[in-house]
Amino acid sequence: MFSWVLQCWSFTSCLCIFVTPVCLSLPLCPSLDLSVCLSHLSVFADRDGISVSSPVISTNPKESGALVTVSQWTAGEPISIFLDPNCPDYSDNFLQWETLQSSLMQALTNHNEEDWEERGLVQKLAEELKVLLGHAHNLRLEAEQLKRGQGVLDQRLDGLQSEQSRIIQVLSDTHSSVINTTTSVYDTLSLSLSVCLCLSSPVVKPRDCSDVMASGILQDGVYSVFPTHDLNGFMVYCDMTTDGGGWTVIQRREDGSVNFFRGWEAYRDGFGTTRGEHWLGLQRIFSLTRFGGFELRIDMADFDNATAFAHYGDFSVGRDSVNPEEDGYPLNVDQYSGTAGDSLLKHSGMRFTTKDRDQDQSENNCAAYYQGAWWYRNCHTSNLNGQYLRGGHASYADGVEWSSWTGWQYSLRFIEMKIRPSTRPGS
Repeated sequence: MFSWVLQCWSFTSCLCIFVTPVCLSLPLCPSLDLSVCLSHLSVFADRDGISVSSPVISTNPKESGALVTVSQWTAGEPISIFLDPNCPDYSDNFLQWETLQSSLMQALTNHNEEDWEERGLVQKLAEELKVLLGHAHNLRLEAEQLKRGQGVLDQRLDGLQSEQSRIIQVLSDTHSSVINTTTSVYDTLSLSLSVCLCLSSPVVKPRDCSDVMASGILQDGVYSVFPTHDLNGFMVYCDMTTDGGGWTVIQRREDGSVNFFRGWEAYRDGFGTTRGEHWLGLQRIFSLTRFGGFELRIDMADFDNATAFAHYGDFSVGRDSVNPEEDGYPLNVDQYSGTAGDSLLKHSGMRFTTKDRDQDQSENNCAAYYQGAWWYRNCHTSNLNGQYLRGGHASYADGVEWSSWTGWQYSLRFIEMKIRPSTRPGS
């Protein structure tokens, strides 16, 4: 056995394949682009002329064991392959080279078919890619539509939230209005009932809660009273329990539900709910006490449930005044006793001051400065209409203060001011 070593030589008009000791010549047409490379492999045959297996011809440059590989060929061009008669040992190896020629033609034909299959695959891939691009374009359009739709939904959501807030506000206002209307209707009916009872009975209409108690009513609650020279009357809360009862409540603080930082007209006419936090009104307090002879009790509690009270044996607002509003509803108070200490006597003789009517002796408006309304002097030792600050606070003297008991930086939880005639019923 011996080996044949193949070598490749490239010329302008032809490509010769030399196999020692024979040669295969492949003429190339000008229009044919064919590159033929020979793998540096060995072809084996015996010296007795017995042919071995046909040499391998392939279009795959990486195929193992290939004798000839075709790397490029223009499809559709004719190829002619012939054996060079000048090659030595031509006749002895004719059979072998004829096999080589047949294998080479078959390889080129297979390459042509592979090339068309590749082209078909590429064309199919191109068509699928075009479809995919179309889908991608449609998806982008849908995404943009969804984005615009999201914007519209966001706008509608904002609108719904605004409408919700408006409805909640309307319901809140309506709720407050219903409560106020109900309270007003109740007070009016109670007042009408009292008038009817008075008209049908020889009993004198009650001037205050002490008269209500004298008529035999001993239960705390809201009643109609008719002070002297006040034919219309008004509703008050009567305390029939504390210290013998018969007290007419003129102010109450208990939970901070009512704003007490108000102007002159509000304090003149009164505000709040009679059963809850309220200020009876300067004009009504004047109607009750204008002729003197009343006592004042102030009950108070802190946020630790400690309690105290201050009692004044002489109390009136605008006593003997012809025009109490013009006079400023001056305070008269005297004769202190109690457990809370006195924080009111220094205010006696002073006019009432609100944030919009300054009648105190300070350079500043004490009501505006200390967030309240009171008979300020310069400025106060008590501020029972101040802010409801719920216990100790960092600000100075602007809460519900009674300085002789808790100082100027503690806002009380509960305050109730109430009056009754100095001579108790039945005495």
